[in-house]
Amino acid sequence: MAIYHLSIKIISRGIGKSAVAAAAYRAGELITNEKDGVTHDYTRKGGIVHTEILLPTNAPAEYSDRAVLWNAVERIEKAKNSQLAREIEIALPKELTAVQNRSLVREYVKQHFVEKGMCADIAIHDTGEGNPHAHIMLTMRPFNKDGTWGDKQKKVYHFDEQGNKIYDPVKRQYKCGKVQTTDWNEHSRAGEWRAAWSEAANRYLEKLNHADRIDHRSYERHGVDQVPTIHLGAAASQMERRGIRTERGNINREIEVSNKELRQLNARLSKLHTWLKEEMANTEPPTLADVISNILERRGGAYALKSAANMLNFLTRNGIMDMAGLDDYFKGMIGERLRIGNELKPIQRRLDTLDEHIKQAEIYKQYRSYKARYDSLYAEYTTAQKAQGFFTERKAKKALDTANEYYEANRMEISLCQAAEKYLREAMQKHFDPKKLPPITKWKAEREKLIPKKNRLNREYQILKTDTAEVEKIRSNVYDIVSAEKRREQPHRAKGMEL
Repeated sequence: MAIYHLSIKIISRGIGKSAVAAAAYRAGELITNEKDGVTHDYTRKGGIVHTEILLPTNAPAEYSDRAVLWNAVERIEKAKNSQLAREIEIALPKELTAVQNRSLVREYVKQHFVEKGMCADIAIHDTGEGNPHAHIMLTMRPFNKDGTWGDKQKKVYHFDEQGNKIYDPVKRQYKCGKVQTTDWNEHSRAGEWRAAWSEAANRYLEKLNHADRIDHRSYERHGVDQVPTIHLGAAASQMERRGIRTERGNINREIEVSNKELRQLNARLSKLHTWLKEEMANTEPPTLADVISNILERRGGAYALKSAANMLNFLTRNGIMDMAGLDDYFKGMIGERLRIGNELKPIQRRLDTLDEHIKQAEIYKQYRSYKARYDSLYAEYTTAQKAQGFFTERKAKKALDTANEYYEANRMEISLCQAAEKYLREAMQKHFDPKKLPPITKWKAEREKLIPKKNRLNREYQILKTDTAEVEKIRSNVYDIVSAEKRREQPHRAKGMEL
């Protein structure tokens, strides 16, 4: 069935990313980054079913070439922490054909990005394993009318009440600030793009007579009492499909079990609430004292005595005197359940994040010396490669062979460190420093503070489940008594009708 997924991230030079490398990987092409001379070859990458570039008005026609476009971006962005591109990743409806999904993505991208002045590089991936999705790389800088790159922001001077520029004698310049030339980075845009994707996809699903729909809103925002699962990622998804259980997969399985329990509890509480409302409206309900008396009188025996005693203890403990009080208590249970759920969800999400942070940091700490050694050997090769002459060429080849031999001998350690470093860069962004270890101690301390709070909330939740069961027992007993009274009255009413 169709699912909703749309993530937005920035490809930034400040965290070691390259727009050329990102474009080559997503399109499965070989592109050389003219800025640093590195060639990125992903021609062996599978699952790429469609790529195309859409250009806005004023963009040079040669930018329809992927290599030309992203090398132009790398050149115009001078700063070491420049934001090179925005990437939007979206899950495509599995109900639609490849051609229909291509048309859907193109329409969405044209309307919301290209017509606003962005170049869009689209790559649709589908390995045939049920996860079709699209990567959309967008330029961050507008175009001038003559086809040259415009400014991301412009200088705005500050003026006094007479309309004169304000001079700063300390800095020896006029006071000024900077404003964005576009609204592409405004926080509201993300919500608009997310909503627009669900609207576009649902329009196609409806037009092509599919019953499923997607919703961009979170569970909490559209009233679903459910914990969202976490994103598995490509590596974990592949391992799960091969039958290998992963930590993220285990988390999602635990969440599914919790959601099932929540749905069952919600159904029982809803049924009880409906019944209580009907009984209160249509009959004169017996007092709770009547209920307990009836149990003892009509059923008798040790079981009835124990049942009545337990019920009386529960009612006394919670100060419930009548059916109205029971109904009020039930409503309070619903509110308490929602409170606990809303408080527990962000704690659990943060604990999951901290667990992954700590795991990846420990891997990085354990294997970073292997990666550092490999990087050093590869740097010797790149240095020798840039030099000229026969002997330097032989030296470069020898350095490359040494680097490759070391990599093959330590492939697992280097790969694990590279994956952990990639994760930490994305998670920590500008706070990640490869020369320092991640703040493992700080993360563990935060985790230790959250665990008692989580345990307390879980205990409260278990108590709530027990109370719910008690309320349901009372409901069952009251129902039995009311039903019995109605059955006794029915023959008399029938007899009166015959007369």
